[in-house]
Formats: sequence, structure tokens, C-alpha cells
Amino acid sequence: MKRSFRSSIPVRIDIALLILRVWASASLFVKHGLEKVTHFQDVEAHFPDPIHLGVKASLIYALIADALCTILIAAGFATRLASLLVVINLVVVFGVLDKFSFMADHAELVYVYLGVFITLIFTGAGRFSVDAYL
Repeated sequence: MKRSFRSSIPVRIDIALLILRVWASASLFVKHGLEKVTHFQDVEAHFPDPIHLGVKASLIYALIADALCTILIAAGFATRLASLLVVINLVVVFGVLDKFSFMADHAELVYVYLGVFITLIFTGAGRFSVDAYL
């Protein structure tokens, strides 16, 4: 009987991917996404416009990345695409706002999130996900 590539990967790796994507997505959603969803008007008043698209457009993209995409990643649905959108948002934060400096206030956390979501772009969601089910 021929085994597929996916079935030859140990189940513990898929469990690790599940924990990684749910943990990172939940923490990013709770810390950043939920605030943007529940207090959109308040956040808009002081939100930066780092790449000159307009404050509202920048905030909507950040909301999509920090709220919608993190929910999709946690569920394991369209994980690679959603992770790419989160990575783009984080690169803008790290590059434009922190000027690629690790000495900025929250730069190390952005750097850790970048590592997690770049990893998910390459690995995908794993066996325990909507992607795998479909």
C-alpha cells in the first residue's frame, strides 16, 4: 500500500502546528485584532498611516490581518494566504514604524510573530485543520 507524503509525517508535528497556529493567532487577535474590531473609531483617531494609503485604508488592512486572518489561521482555513497577509502587515510595522530596529518598544514581539507566520506560510496548517479536511 502506497503512503502519501502527508501520512508519512509524524502526527506530533501536526499537533505542534496546531498549537503554534492557534496560540500565535489567539494572542495576536486578543492583543491587536479585538481592539480594532470593538473600538474601530477610537483606534482610527490615532492610527498611523505608514505607507500613505490613508488612515482608514491602513486600519482596515490591519484589522483584516489582525482579526480576520488570525481567525482563519487558528481554524486552519486558507492558512498560507492568511499568514502572508499577516506577514505583510508585520513587515510594515517592523520596517516602517520600528525602522527594522530591535531596540523599539515592541520590536521583539513583532519579530517573533514574523517567525511564526513565515513558518506557517511554508508548512501550511497541518493535518488538524479545515485545509486538510477540505
